[in-house]
Amino acid sequence: MSQPRIRRWRKPSVRAKKYVADLKAKVHTAGPKEGQLLSDLERGVRIGFLQNQSDQAGLYKFTKAMKEGKTKEQARAIAATIGKPKN
Repeated sequence: MSQPRIRRWRKPSVRAKKYVADLKAKVHTAGPKEGQLLSDLERGVRIGFLQNQSDQAGLYKFTKAMKEGKTKEQARAIAATIGKPKN
């Protein structure tokens, strides 16, 4: 049986602030590639909305779980799953 896929999501506004800083500097501003130039693909990811759908889905699942009375840890685990839960 395969393991469930994990979503790496952030609040869209947090990701957007980081991406704007990267685009202005034209280099990675954090992480293991800090100081390296952005490739064409990486610039495209930061300009476009390629990760927006995942961020919005994660945020939706997180807020829904919190409204259902889950703890933050449980809500984060639910938000990190990709796809519908199997019953």
